[in-house]
Amino acid sequence: MDWNLLAVSFTAVFISELGDKSQLAAIALGGSSKSPRAVFLGTAAALLLASLLGVIVGEGTAQILPERLVKAVAAVGFALLAVKLLWPAASDD
Repeated sequence: MDWNLLAVSFTAVFISELGDKSQLAAIALGGSSKSPRAVFLGTAAALLLASLLGVIVGEGTAQILPERLVKAVAAVGFALLAVKLLWPAASDD
């Protein structure tokens, strides 16, 4: 097992999930539930399944498309999101 890759993957997902809407939903469910263990198990299972699907899709994509192309598409996508976030919203007035 590649322990370095495991640590990087854990850190990246952990940091990206902090303050995410899924964590806020878990907080809301846990606070209003009489069974926080069920909320924990449900949210943990959902994150595991979403991660599994991401890994399977990523592995399949890596077998079909060249890595350089995938990185370029991801870079362009992130750049477009950054520009959209920085661009002032048009007023509907």
